[in-house]
Amino acid sequence: MKKKLSSYLGALTAGAALLTMTACGGGAVASSSDEAATITVEHAQGSTANVPVNPEKVFTFDLGVLDTLDALGVEPAGVPEASYPESLAKYADATYEKIGSLKEPDFEAVSAGAPDLIIISGRTAGAYEELSKIAPTIDLSVDAANPMESFKAQTQKLGTIFAKEADVNAKLASVDSTIAETRAKAANAGKGLIVLTSGGEVTAYGAGSRFGIIHDVLGVPTAADVKSEGSHGEAVSFEYIKQVNPDLLYVINRDTAIGTEAAASPVLDNELVQSTNAARNNKVINLDPAAWYIVGYGLNNVQAMVNAVADSVA
Repeated sequence: MKKKLSSYLGALTAGAALLTMTACGGGAVASSSDEAATITVEHAQGSTANVPVNPEKVFTFDLGVLDTLDALGVEPAGVPEASYPESLAKYADATYEKIGSLKEPDFEAVSAGAPDLIIISGRTAGAYEELSKIAPTIDLSVDAANPMESFKAQTQKLGTIFAKEADVNAKLASVDSTIAETRAKAANAGKGLIVLTSGGEVTAYGAGSRFGIIHDVLGVPTAADVKSEGSHGEAVSFEYIKQVNPDLLYVINRDTAIGTEAAASPVLDNELVQSTNAARNNKVINLDPAAWYIVGYGLNNVQAMVNAVADSVA
């Protein structure tokens, strides 16, 4: 599709920025040999995809990516059916094409929508081959073992694709500033334990886990050596929580995140948990469940997540 001269010149500018990004390991290479400029993007599938600069019709299955696009003022055309948090509530509207769920793409809807770019992540990573037959597809999954560096790299790719590099860099600088302040305070704030409640059950997460940013990035010392393998955490008992006796107890309520009626407070409202330092000192921190469990690594959401932990160690 032919573009106006102004768009083409804008694309060439983005391409130049991409060459700089590549030199820094950003995983993108610009090409202007075709009439419409494209970017070769390395992504989490271990391959590359040729992506148009400033694609007009974007479908995303990842709410973290959606949060980043929203932060950058980029309007996607297609989004999944999901329990959207308040910050992204507008995307539940029928104005935005619904292209499946967070885990299962509706291939017919995606094909009929004729997107210029499809963005996926871990939940839909298995659909990469089929989706890439429909349109250029990139997997922007964040590596839980190296979350912030991975998140920054993926976000910078989006900034380059949509010619929003300056906006991305400014927002990432704000996140870095809050992280530095939080780490300085966290060192003396006591030891923390992260738990997720679901259907009356409790699982714990430690360093290197999907919620490990609290320990690995923000510097909250760990109250226990929790297994970090997999995405579901380690099943624990109330007796375990009492024994570990965290000074800071971070709670993520999965039931609320996915829209069920259960609440975290009754699950943890027992003598064993109430005897911990965290409960006695009013340091049971109920983290925003949608932000932590559903959205995850988005440009606005990461700032909100970091802010929540910063407040807990203030």
